[in-house]
Parts: sequence; structure tokens; C-alpha cells
Amino acid sequence: MKPVDTLLLKKSEVAQLLTPDDCIAAVEKAFTMQAEGKAARPGILGIYADHGGFHMKAGIMKLPRHYFVVKTNANFPGNPKAFGLPTIQGVIAVSDAENGMLLALMDSMELTILRTGAATAVAAKYLSKTNSKTLTIAGCGSQGMISARMLKKVRPIENFFAHDIDEEKAKKFVKEISKELDIEGEVTTNLSNAVLQSDICVTCTTSIKPILTPDAIPPGIFIAAVGADSEHKQELDPAILTQGKVVCDLVEQCASIGELHHAIDQGLMKREDVHGELGEVIIARKPGRISPDEVIIFDSTGVALQDVTSAAIVYENAVRLRLGSNISFAG
Repeated sequence: MKPVDTLLLKKSEVAQLLTPDDCIAAVEKAFTMQAEGKAARPGILGIYADHGGFHMKAGIMKLPRHYFVVKTNANFPGNPKAFGLPTIQGVIAVSDAENGMLLALMDSMELTILRTGAATAVAAKYLSKTNSKTLTIAGCGSQGMISARMLKKVRPIENFFAHDIDEEKAKKFVKEISKELDIEGEVTTNLSNAVLQSDICVTCTTSIKPILTPDAIPPGIFIAAVGADSEHKQELDPAILTQGKVVCDLVEQCASIGELHHAIDQGLMKREDVHGELGEVIIARKPGRISPDEVIIFDSTGVALQDVTSAAIVYENAVRLRLGSNISFAG
């Protein structure tokens, strides 16, 4: 077989080719196939640098085309102030898993933000109260914005609180999201007070120490802990995980780099204490919410299978619409 050119896709093109609705469907499919044993368990590798780190996530799935996808992301929290660069930068490689052909290289930032927000929405769909109206977002960057947009698609959100260590960023967030989603927003410097009034809380910061404490957890809340994707990051006091039902995106991954990791390290939990994985709830192998007062925590570390299903949509749409540019690495 003659080698094919590799498709190159920029961030703006990825955004054009992957709608929020399609991404939510793709992520739910990834969790479903994971739970049904129709996809191999994904792999992850983290390597640290002086001022940040790199992590690689890889997965393989038949969708029905057989895809192998590997994502390399750089995460440098000091980039915006020090260099005017994004915190997260990276690339996704899409290959044909039948013959190894490199089909596409695409910017990873847009896809990572979209599929992470989609995972939060899917988790909220199955784990939050159906009448959830009040939302708190801790971390008002791009991830916080997409989280609010995605959640509005699955729950009747009417108002929200925005919290960030940069108050100006929180003000900008409130102005933009309030107008876009036609809901009321409020900047808060008191995260605990906001969460106590909320049905859903999303933490999506780069924090390395807890920003949410056990005394700020009201009955019935659904918490999506998104920021911890390395063993050094942490957003929740580990005791919070003992106050409710813990659902992971991938248990072994959460036990090594997620909020669960910190609870295990402190001897507050074992892996066996986890209620289950989100995919198990989706296919009804494990129950989701069983009462309106139940506290549920979703430990979201980001699973490579989410990247596979999302990147496959981007690639297939790009081919169909003839977007992107081509390069031959064989020449």
C-alpha cells in the first residue's frame, strides 16, 4: 500500500470540526466502550521539567475504523505571565491501528479542553440532580468556560458563581458566560460560601494544594474535580472524598495522579472504596445518584479513550470537508 500524506490541523480547524454536542456524544461513547470491555485500557506517562511537565496519553479503539491516538501535552502554569504562551500546548497523533500509517497531526489544546468539558457534562448527566440550577466554577480559564457551556446542555443551570485567584479574570468570565448562556453570574472571593449554595461545583485550576474544604460541602452537591492530572496537583481536601460517593474516569489513573491519589496517600481511602467508574454508571452496572442529598465526587483525570473518539471525529470531518493541509513524511 502506498503511504498516504499526513493531515495537519490547526487549533482553529479542530474547533471548527468538533462541536460540543458531538464531543459529548464521543466522550460518552468512550466511557461506554471502556466499561463494556470493547477498548483496551489506555496508557499514560508523565515526565517533569523545571517549571512544568509533559504527559502522554495513548489509546486504541475500533470506531469502526481501528485508530491509535497518542497525545503529548505540555503543562506550564507560569507560561501566560512569563512568556505570553498558553499554559497547555501539545499535539495529537492519529494513526491507523491496522497498518501504522500516520493519518493526522492536530493541535491538542482545543480538543483537550472540549473533551474534558464534555466528560464533566456526561458525569453531571448521570450523577448530578436533574434539577441542578446553581453552578460554581473554580478556575475561570478556557476550561472553566467550556465546562459552563457543556453543563448548560445537560442541566437547567440558571445562575453561577465564578472564583479565580485572578479576580479580573473572574469578572471577564462572568460577563462573557452570563451573556452567552443568558444566565445570572456573580464573582465570588469566598469559594466555600458559593459552593454551599450550589448544586454543581467544577474545580479546574492548576492548584497544588486543596482549595475546597469538607465544611463547604452541602448535601446533594455534585463535584467534578478536573484540575488534578498529576500527583502534585490537588484541589480537594482528601476528607471530602470520604463524605460521599466517589466515581472515577479510570480508577488506576485516579489512584496515581488524581484526587483519589491524595486520599489513598493519607490513608483515608483504598481503591476498593471507590464506587465505580463513570462508564459503569452509564451502562447501569453501578447505580448513579440514589438520593437528592447524596454527595457525589467525579475524579476526572482525563482518559486517552476520550481523545481517541474525539480525534476520530475531527479527522473524519476534516477528510470529508477537505480541511487542513497535507505533508508527506516519507519524502
